[in-house]
Amino acid sequence: MDFVDAHCHIISEDVARYPKAPIGGKQSQWAATRPVTAEGMVARMDETGIGQAVLVQATTNYGYDNSYVLDSSRRWPGRFVAVGTVDPLRPDAAANLKAAVGEGGLAGVRLFTSGSTVPTQGEWFVAPETFPFWEKAAELDLPVCLQMRLGAATGQLVELLERFPGVKVLLDHIGYPDIAASPARAGEEVAALGAQPGLHLKLTHRNLERLKDAGDRAADFLTPVVEAFGAGRIAWGSNLPAAEQSLPELRALAEDVLADLPEADRQEIFAGTSRRLYPGLAHGAA
Repeated sequence: MDFVDAHCHIISEDVARYPKAPIGGKQSQWAATRPVTAEGMVARMDETGIGQAVLVQATTNYGYDNSYVLDSSRRWPGRFVAVGTVDPLRPDAAANLKAAVGEGGLAGVRLFTSGSTVPTQGEWFVAPETFPFWEKAAELDLPVCLQMRLGAATGQLVELLERFPGVKVLLDHIGYPDIAASPARAGEEVAALGAQPGLHLKLTHRNLERLKDAGDRAADFLTPVVEAFGAGRIAWGSNLPAAEQSLPELRALAEDVLADLPEADRQEIFAGTSRRLYPGLAHGAA
């Protein structure tokens, strides 16, 4: 089985070259207590049998300064691609986005609308001021990772996808559906979004741990979601080092939970989807 980690974070030990600048001024606990450098990520990937990874900007450590993920992806071309964080509300967001991509540039971007340091779900990601950003992302065929929580903001997500059908949105942690309360209800909620062709799901330990706890009832979530989206719109990511487990443990968790899926579906989730979303990975694999 081939593996691409679609969601991991790196933090440099060189704070002079890569100073901390977390969004909102608050650094996440994991960034402060268990950071992993790019070199450390390579070593962990080698140990785990993971050939490639998507370096997702550590927003809660670097904010909008994407220097470290970019420098690291350039140092290990074919091994890494970089997904940076941007501010889509800026008047020059579209121009900045165009300038940031291309050879050696960002392979995708991430909008951080909710998380451990931003507990209130923001709904600004579909404000009219962001429309030029979304239009440019569609023009560039640039995947946009959206860190958000399903619920009150789900309507805004649907509005976004319907307004900009050419945009590829990758929903981080599948939007944190409440699998623990009811795998079936959570599966129904997520599967309803499968009608939006531009939406992709990022499956991480945030979901996999709850599915593991659900035992046989995990199928009540996985079956409708995979049927609605197809494995080709689902990508696995470890979320290391935000996840407390080691990379081998995170890979084993994913393999265990997804063991009953057909091999072809698992190969899509573990590598195929990521390589289509991020062509730089496909070139590196070849």
